[in-house]
Order: sequence, then C-alpha cells, then structure tokens
Amino acid sequence: MATSTFDQRPGIDEEGILDWARSRVEPLRQRAAEAERLRELPPATLDEAQQRGFFRRLMPVELGGGADDLATVAEATRTLATGCVSSAWTLSFLTLHNWFIARGSAELQAAVFGDRGEARIPCPLAPTGTARPVDDGFVVNGRWEWATGVQHADWVMVHAVVELDDVIETRFVIVPIDEAIVEDVWHTSGMRGTGSNAVRLEERFVPTERTITSADFRSTDPPGAAASAYPMLTYPVTPVLCLVAAAPALGGAEAAVESFRERQASRILPYSLGDRQVEQPAAQIRLAEALATVRSARLVWRDAIDRLVEAVDAGTVDDVVLRGGFRLAAAQTVRLSIRTVETVLEGAGASVHFDDSPLQRIARDLLTLRGHVVFDWDRTAQLAGKLELGLEPGPADML
Repeated sequence: MATSTFDQRPGIDEEGILDWARSRVEPLRQRAAEAERLRELPPATLDEAQQRGFFRRLMPVELGGGADDLATVAEATRTLATGCVSSAWTLSFLTLHNWFIARGSAELQAAVFGDRGEARIPCPLAPTGTARPVDDGFVVNGRWEWATGVQHADWVMVHAVVELDDVIETRFVIVPIDEAIVEDVWHTSGMRGTGSNAVRLEERFVPTERTITSADFRSTDPPGAAASAYPMLTYPVTPVLCLVAAAPALGGAEAAVESFRERQASRILPYSLGDRQVEQPAAQIRLAEALATVRSARLVWRDAIDRLVEAVDAGTVDDVVLRGGFRLAAAQTVRLSIRTVETVLEGAGASVHFDDSPLQRIARDLLTLRGHVVFDWDRTAQLAGKLELGLEPGPADML
C-alpha cells in the first residue's frame, strides 16, 4: 500500500507537530471570528493543516503517516485550542478519522486514500441508519448527526444497523461525499466553526470493501494492524476519541485564564475612584482559583492518557473498569474546564460578552462542546460507578 507518492508528500517531518501547533495559535485566534461566521474552518486554516500533514499524524509510516503517539496529537490539539476551540476540534476529528480508515483493511485504505494518502472524512458515530445486504455490498439508508467538518469532506463515514434476520450487526460504511445529502442544520450558539451538519443517504450502494464491521473497528486487533507495527493501530477507539475530544475544552479553558490575567492587569473597576482590579484581593483569589481548577483538569487528562498508554503496553486495555475510568476522566476534564471559565467570567465584567471578546466565544464553545454524548456527566458517571461496583456494562454503553 505504501508508495513513493505518500513518502514524499511535503510537511510530514519538516518540523515537530507541537512546534507547528504553537506557531498556529495566534493565526487561529485571529481567525476565530471568521470560523464562526463561515461555520467551518477558514480556508487558510485548512490549507495550513493540509500542508503540514496534520491529518496524517495518526497514520502509520507505511501509509505515509506521521506515526505520532497519542500524547503528541492530544497535546497539539490542546495547544491549537488556545487559539480557537472549534477549529482545534475540527482539525483533530479529521485527523482521528484518517486513523479510523488506517485501522481498516488494505482494500478499504486503497479505496478511500487512493493516490493522496489521506482523506477528509466526517464520521457521525451513532448507528442511526440501515444497511441492507445485496450482492457485493450493502444498500444504505439513514440520517446521521453530527458530521464535523463535512464542508471540507471528500468522503463520509457513517454507522448503520445491518438488516439481518438472526443476528444483530452494525457496520461502518464509507461513501463519496457527493453521494450524500448534507443538511445545513448547524446553527448553534457555540462550536459554530465545526460545521457539524447532518448527512443523509438514500438507497446508496456501498461495496463491501468500503465497509468495516463495528467489531473490527472497535477491536484492539483491527485489520489494519496486520500490515503495520504502528502501536496506535491497536489502541481502543472510544478512549482515544474521548481523550482527544476533551483537549479543545482544556485548551479553551487555559486560554480563558490567560485572557483573564491580561484583562486584570489593565482593568479599572466601574463605579470606583480609579481602583485597579489587579490590586483587589478578591480578583487575585479568583485568578488563583481558576489556575488551580484548570491545572487539575490538565492533570486528570494527562493521567488518563498515560494510563491508557500503560494499559495498551501491559495488555490490560480491555478491562471494562479501566475503560469506564477513561470515559470518566474525559468528562471530568470538560467539567473542570467549564468550571474554570465560569470562575473567570464571574470576575471579568460585563464587557467580556461583546462579540470582539474571546472569552464569550470560549464560554459558548465549551458549553456546546459539553453536549457531546461522551461528556454527558450523568451518563458517564453512572457508567463508571456501575463498572467500579462490578456490574456489567449494557450493550449500548460506549467503552
């Protein structure tokens, strides 16, 4: 599958991806309002990520990828989010979805990646469609929410229930974007730049080689691992998805704290005789509280990443209690990140809610991001607690 075309693609090794992410923070910050207005990644942001090979960071070298480890890509995502939360979310999801395809068979990789060695693929994960078996493939129907990055897509990957008489099976299917109907429904208060519209398929034939069973997709021994020694191909999908998806919330909270720190230095309190906020004990305490909270979030997040790596190395990653703990850590990271931003907003004054303030955008983005199913605190905490008590997970529990 590897070709010289893939190996010679520019950008993949020109500089460390973390250095590149740090260099993009200010451009992303300057484009954040544009991303909101467009309801998608600005063209310059997409082009920069493409040229630096960001979308191939979690692909094996055999496919021309960066073969980065989980912590590197997660940290790069967190860093990018200090510039723009919704842009970091979208970039990281497009990267994760190439990793999804790299976990599939050689036939799937060839069909999707072609000569480019990568693709831009939104992937709604809920199985809200059907796949009817026919000769050499499936006929697919359904509607899926939410397809992050679909405006930039060349393919779309969706999850469907296979119509079988005697067994229950779900399967991921990949179709060219021009065969899907994109519904422009992403009119939201936050995370606007993700462009997470809905997609619909109507009686679309998909050959078998452009599908992967959910069991293979979620396996720690997926088909793609047979042709590569790249460790990330054996990582479980749900914990990786949850921990990378939590990174934009953490980065946004860190940016909010720094914005608050800078604002305090120059703010004169209203209805005072020139009192400076930086000199007020209450403001000093509030900054310290925000710092303590966001640092706690970062420690929870990094600890979970480290524990996931250790579990993969030790061969214990299929332990459901561990899996529940990774879900809990991701949800707690988002929860603490939102608490950080709320602490900041309580002491920042009314003017931070003007459109030109980054704080109001960060707040709206994080509150919207929290709505993702993997960050639902009640469901996640109930699942983790149940598993800790030795009870079995349900068939729909995402682990």
